[in-house]
Amino acid sequence: MTDTSLTLAEAVVDQCVAHGVQRIFGVPGGGSSLQVIEAAARRGIPFVLTRSETPAVIMAAVTGELTGRPGAALATKGPGLANGLNGLACALLDRAPMLLFTDGFDPAGLAYQSHQVLDQPAMAAPLVKGYGRLDGPAPGIETADLLDLALTHPRGPVCVEFTAARAKRPVSGHRTRTPAPASPPGPAAREIERARELIGAARRPAIVAGLQTVRDPAHVAALRLLADALNCPVFPTYKAKGVLPDADPRVIGLYVGGAGESAELSQADLIVLFGADPVEFALQPWRYPDHKVIDASLHPYERRYMAPDASPIGPLDAIARALAAAAPAGGSAWTEPEFAAMRSALQARLAIDSGGPITAQTVVEAARRAAPAGTRLTVDAGAHMLPAMAFWQADAPNEVLISNGLATMAFALPAAIAAALHEPQRPVIAFTGDGGLAMCLGELATAVQAGCNLTVVVFNDSALSLIGVKQARSGMAPLGVGFAPADFATAARGLGALGIRCETPGDLDAALARGLAHEGPAVVDVVIDPSGYIGQVERLRG
Repeated sequence: MTDTSLTLAEAVVDQCVAHGVQRIFGVPGGGSSLQVIEAAARRGIPFVLTRSETPAVIMAAVTGELTGRPGAALATKGPGLANGLNGLACALLDRAPMLLFTDGFDPAGLAYQSHQVLDQPAMAAPLVKGYGRLDGPAPGIETADLLDLALTHPRGPVCVEFTAARAKRPVSGHRTRTPAPASPPGPAAREIERARELIGAARRPAIVAGLQTVRDPAHVAALRLLADALNCPVFPTYKAKGVLPDADPRVIGLYVGGAGESAELSQADLIVLFGADPVEFALQPWRYPDHKVIDASLHPYERRYMAPDASPIGPLDAIARALAAAAPAGGSAWTEPEFAAMRSALQARLAIDSGGPITAQTVVEAARRAAPAGTRLTVDAGAHMLPAMAFWQADAPNEVLISNGLATMAFALPAAIAAALHEPQRPVIAFTGDGGLAMCLGELATAVQAGCNLTVVVFNDSALSLIGVKQARSGMAPLGVGFAPADFATAARGLGALGIRCETPGDLDAALARGLAHEGPAVVDVVIDPSGYIGQVERLRG
């Protein structure tokens, strides 16, 4: 479609509509963001006012993960963009497609202006796949190209910058284009053939399933096809939790690249990395140098932990079909009792085996009992994420959302807001530590204003507990990791949410049930004993 009567802001928003953008999050300045908000409203794209820019960008990134279409956020120039950079880093390393709008600078004004002036393209360059100033003859097509780039694997963020004056200017010869991201080429025949040989020779293969598997229903089906053909253990990464239901007997536990799952994975004679990205792995060397490895991916990795024996790159469904056809008749030599024994051993290893009456594991298990079927969970970075990921039951892909590539704190609440707006009727629980919630506490007011139904569960131990564990393991004194006690239930009430404080085990189930039953945002502030974390971290990470 060609339209010569549009302003630049309208032309850009039209490309967002064509690419499936659902809403825009952010904090506007007095520049081009106002034109973007107005143009978007006229085209049915609502704007969600947040309290800060990093949460807005995280909300956009999570929307991109959930929809498979670009999320969108906006920020003013200078401090607005600078404050959103952590969100861009999250989107980049968690492979989430999104577009960030930011104001630009009038070239004439730069002759005398220095206030708030930064080299914005240089500042954002390490964190985005593309950056456009839309100053060419076809700004609409440039925007479409950037959105396509965001959707091309590995997916990630892009940014556009323009001034308020340019946002109002008419665009000539504008054309709206539907998405046309680059498709990965088919895998090389030699890599497929080598991978098929390895599959045919293996007696005890195991699959490590990564984030690429959950972003497309075809990839979910591909993993299930391969797991059925091999009848082998499956270890999803944090991002892939639920790609096979946790109740599936072949799902032994999560893969983090540490010591926790190594006893079980070491029993394999072939490891199939299926859609796994090294950005998901722990900061440790590869633990299986003597194992044969097939590394199947949608795209080449930026860095590798090992030299795989076969590395088919391309559509995962095509790769899965080729590998499944090479599986020996009857599948592998694994038996169901072996699966059960490995699952049990790993669960026991991950359990918190010390602490007071309320531990993080106690809270996770109580929340799981209270939550309705299909509840989506968002998880913040911190020590509480270990029992959360280990003991929460996921039944479907994207049922658990976590920042794993960047592993940023202050993720869970913005992610829960994005999830609640994406599916308003679906219950959402955010698991967060007190440190993570303190970083984005104002977004509770965003959740209230946006009418979100979500429950925030705070693991309140007045400390940066995971950092404290690392400190203790290094033989250091506990300095710089403790917080003054905070009452988040009272803070929640001050921001318009329901606030519930829980300090005793007998009150936990009722507090969680009340929070989940509340219409609107609720905070269940649970005071926990963190002393059991240190043993859990040692067993999981080594």
